[in-house]
Amino acid sequence: MSRNFAILGLICLCGWGCGTANPTTTTTPQGGQPAANSATKKYRIAVIPKGTTHEFWKSVHAGAERAAKELGNVEVVWKGPLLENDREGQISIVQNFVVGKLDGIVLAPLDSQALVPSVKEAQAAGIPVLIFYSGLDDADSYVSYVATDNYHGGVLAAEHLGKLLEGQGGVIMMRYAVGSESTEQREQGFLETLKEKFPNIEILSDNQYSGTTPETSLDKSQQLLAQFGDKVTGIFTVCEPNTTGMLGALEDKGLAGKVKFIGFDPSPRFLEAMRNKKIHGIVLQDPIAMGYQGVKAIMQHISGQSVEKRVPTGEYLATPENMDEEAMKKLLAPEQFGE
Repeated sequence: MSRNFAILGLICLCGWGCGTANPTTTTTPQGGQPAANSATKKYRIAVIPKGTTHEFWKSVHAGAERAAKELGNVEVVWKGPLLENDREGQISIVQNFVVGKLDGIVLAPLDSQALVPSVKEAQAAGIPVLIFYSGLDDADSYVSYVATDNYHGGVLAAEHLGKLLEGQGGVIMMRYAVGSESTEQREQGFLETLKEKFPNIEILSDNQYSGTTPETSLDKSQQLLAQFGDKVTGIFTVCEPNTTGMLGALEDKGLAGKVKFIGFDPSPRFLEAMRNKKIHGIVLQDPIAMGYQGVKAIMQHISGQSVEKRVPTGEYLATPENMDEEAMKKLLAPEQFGE
């Protein structure tokens, strides 16, 4: 993923830098409205998230439905695995949609390699696929990639944590899951920036994976805190479930607020923790924009218009100091489907 994408003026969501763009607006991707806006055909677009339990994906769903409503001739078929570790389940969902002959697929792949064959099957069947949130290794098999610049999200976290620690101390970065391209980019951006800009900070651990649920994340967090003890002065976690687990572990050990803690993606619990300065920063994406832009861009392609190969959706850093600003409030508590 390129590190140098310009942050676009926002609509959501990839896009998770503290730029001057206004988040959660609803602009149309370059190329304008899809021409397929007649009442003669109803287009069915499958939107497949990594999972369906985390609040982030419910906001993606809301953005996708917003785009469908604007277009007027699109039905969003929302289906994903329950948990974000079910690669086979997501592969099966994609394959079923290929057989079902939908008009397009908007996919957040659980694994950058494992989903390639299924996406190629869709391509061979004449069903265009747009990738969002997390990348896919075969760029020729999909129409466009709509996402946060995840590397830059990691950079934001490293810069903020390094300043909070005044360039000294010991840091844990807890990884998420092998094959998750989005979080791997965040991890890389964080580590490279910390090593380059804050060479006196010791990286105590950067090779431990939390797993995909808050429960496995809590267990791994407890292990790390027990292993490194008082050496830990800063922590970075790369997504909602492992931030949840680490927050719980810090609270259990009486360290919440004492250790500088940067998370990724919001939840009501994180907002409360940040207000109480148990979390010192949250890197934010714009999930509404991801769902919205994904559906708009796939319909743009279906209607024969050109689509940018990469559509960035912005990344931001919320802190206890700026969390009540209007733009940040919208990103910290984005709309969810069904609200």
